[in-house]
Amino acid sequence: MSLLVNEIFYSIQGESTYSGLPCTFVRLSGCNLRCSYCDTRYAYDEGLEMEIQAIMDQVENFRCPLVEITGGEPLLQNETPHLIFKLLENGYKVMMETNGSLDIGQVDGRCIRIVDIKCPTSNESDKNDFENINRLHPGDQVKFVIGSRTDYDYARQVTTRIYPRLAPGHILFSPVFEKMVPSILVKWILEDKLHVRFHLQLHKFIWPQAQRGV
Repeated sequence: MSLLVNEIFYSIQGESTYSGLPCTFVRLSGCNLRCSYCDTRYAYDEGLEMEIQAIMDQVENFRCPLVEITGGEPLLQNETPHLIFKLLENGYKVMMETNGSLDIGQVDGRCIRIVDIKCPTSNESDKNDFENINRLHPGDQVKFVIGSRTDYDYARQVTTRIYPRLAPGHILFSPVFEKMVPSILVKWILEDKLHVRFHLQLHKFIWPQAQRGV
């Protein structure tokens, strides 16, 4: 069994409640969406076919207990759930970041699924699979990338459907980098007394010029 892999690297977790922790990233190739603010366009097509055991071997070399499967869109590849299962069975804490357009229920429930619900600014909000809200486990996370007041109002409305299913603080509001002023988003959250976690892409502040491997 094999997967098309764009890159495997060791860095700092930057986009979850685990932000700041060392993490091994397995970035898979291919994506079914074309978000306006996408920062990983290089993962649309570029990749190397790798056997799952070869991926496991590279992950093991970093000796890090936290692993994130990301993309692109990981669930486009049929063998992604098997890779996640193998990592879990080998004792890793596994996270998977998904664009929210595909069924997360096919992934082992021990995996932390980070579901990105697309807002209007992405130009892909019509692709959201809202059935995923019913598939969430308490340890999962939902992320909204917000680039405008319209996005914020959209996200605020959707969160009312998510609150009962997730642990406190597992709904993340993140400003579009260099487009949405962070302080404005914080102001809206506080004014509306939303029980969400304001979130910045930590790696973009640590390595502002880096395009890959962070």
